[in-house]
Amino acid sequence: MDANSPPQTIPVVSTFANPFDSQNPPLPPAATSNGAGDTAARKPIALWPGMYHSPVTNALWEARSKIFERMIDPPKDAPPQSELLSKTPHQSRTSILYNFSSDYILREQYRDPWNEVRIGKLLEDLDALAGTISVKHCSDEDSTTRPLLLVTASVDRIVLKKPISVDVDLKIVGSAIWVGRSSIEIQLDVIQPAKEDSDSSDAAALTANFIFVARDSMTGKAAPVNRLIPETKQEKSLFEEAEARSKLRKRKRVDNDGRKEVESGEMNRLKALLAEGRIFCDMPALADRDSILLRDTCLQNSLICQPQQRNIHGRIFGGFLMHRAFELAFSTAYAFAGLVPYFLEVDHVDFLRPVDVGDFLRLKSCVLYTELENPDEPLINVEVVAHVTKPELRTSEVTNTFYFTFTVRSEAKAAKNGYRIRTVVPATEEEARLILERKDAETLRLASA
Repeated sequence: MDANSPPQTIPVVSTFANPFDSQNPPLPPAATSNGAGDTAARKPIALWPGMYHSPVTNALWEARSKIFERMIDPPKDAPPQSELLSKTPHQSRTSILYNFSSDYILREQYRDPWNEVRIGKLLEDLDALAGTISVKHCSDEDSTTRPLLLVTASVDRIVLKKPISVDVDLKIVGSAIWVGRSSIEIQLDVIQPAKEDSDSSDAAALTANFIFVARDSMTGKAAPVNRLIPETKQEKSLFEEAEARSKLRKRKRVDNDGRKEVESGEMNRLKALLAEGRIFCDMPALADRDSILLRDTCLQNSLICQPQQRNIHGRIFGGFLMHRAFELAFSTAYAFAGLVPYFLEVDHVDFLRPVDVGDFLRLKSCVLYTELENPDEPLINVEVVAHVTKPELRTSEVTNTFYFTFTVRSEAKAAKNGYRIRTVVPATEEEARLILERKDAETLRLASA
């Protein structure tokens, strides 16, 4: 890609019709650039895993189909990339455009009951776009070398800065902003102009940072990725910030490995947190009516992971897991607050182990704690833990832990006189420790922001 050429923009179209139907017209030229000139009707189904899962996934895979075909069926005994390339953020920059204002079917596919964009579906799209950008950066565009296996390692943070309407066109822009030896960080901005002025400046409505790691597709070991050379002042600033986050993550891992025994000060905090919970357990009639036990806020659901939810490597989409976790967290916050919750952010997420087609996935959620210091914006912190359960082996392993933060709309609170969010209290020492760990992590994050 020419360094001065504009970034690729991929239009998103609704998936109401069957893309394999020969009567369908081919996608617009912008969606079939970079050597993806074949129409969807000519592609075998095996090359389109999960294509019905999201209109964005459909458009992204069509736009990068040549690279993806090689990743799914690489040349036999192909050598690894022999020489790393130096690329700029501009070369991986990609945007996707949702024509909500003109595409009624697409608008309906993304509409939530409150006429805003479904955040869970958007999280899925963000993961799909981040994956495409990582492929663009890591590809040497040489069909004789074996491609890298790129997987979502973690999501640093996703923050919603303003409501996202489903009636106004939407754009997601992203690029690689930092590269380590075998890891790459992608930053995505969801941009939507104000309703009253479609020509207003592009202010990000949501920001997200994804970290991918590269593995050799034959050996499964960590593989080096192309270098990243930031050019502009902003690109250099983003690179430095991402470098600092990477060092902080490594430091946290070292600290966790060398964790010492609980000090007396923390024991006092645990006892104070457990005090109200003990009253609920031992003297429920005397418990504070403005509090609730953590275990009484729990919800869960289960599913079998289907082939339609897999990525190009045959594993379940990280975006699919985030989508399902968000839907459960939203339901948990809704049932807890008694008012429609408003999403604020997703904290750092680590993808601890892959999830395969056919896995029995269990998602368990709870309201971990609430913050009531600001009565105009009470915070509801929801934890969702994803377990892969294998009944045949009688095993259950955690694959992800998600932390979502919600609030409730001020107009909804105003309609209910005397409305108050309850305080969540633990019944066990394990629950108390978990609450303190999350509160301390949030305090540390705010201090370092």
